[in-house]
Amino acid sequence: MDKRLSLHQELIETLGSNNVYFQPPETLKMKYPCIRYTKERPDVNRADNIRYNRTDHYNLIYITTDPDDKLPEILADRFTYCEIERYYKSNNLTHCSLDLYY
Repeated sequence: MDKRLSLHQELIETLGSNNVYFQPPETLKMKYPCIRYTKERPDVNRADNIRYNRTDHYNLIYITTDPDDKLPEILADRFTYCEIERYYKSNNLTHCSLDLYY
């Protein structure tokens, strides 16, 4: 299975619903709570001018109406290389941005 699709399935399992969206278009009406994620620049390690490791990098945004929701902490605990970056409020919804290397 493709690595990104494997991540997508794990996010669905963690959230407990199908409200997981990969790079959704602006016109898509999302259902909350949800996880929206995009692919970012990968982390590449080099030595002696040779690339020896590349890790895919994703930015996850967890969007919910509940500001006390614990799912961001659950995500950070489930994935070894996942860190909560920040919380913010927009359009009366709580957003949590996470960086994930998968």
